[in-house]
Amino acid sequence: MDPESKKLLENTFALTEENNKMLHAMKRSMRLARIMSMLYWVFIIGSAIGAYYLIQPYIDQLKGVYNGAGDVLDNFKSFGQ
Repeated sequence: MDPESKKLLENTFALTEENNKMLHAMKRSMRLARIMSMLYWVFIIGSAIGAYYLIQPYIDQLKGVYNGAGDVLDNFKSFGQ
């Protein structure tokens, strides 16, 4: 093998190693981004469920008030007839 071909082969090998390192870094970055995205959505959905869990007694209370107001209106209707 002549020196020029050997130097060209060594340069190609060096570039291949550099590309391999970059590809592994990109793969690692994509994996981390995917994990962070999943954690983001778990946090958002978990917060929504937690907020509903905390607000549920107030919602039930408002439903009771609304049903009570409906009963009062029905009583007024029946009283007028």
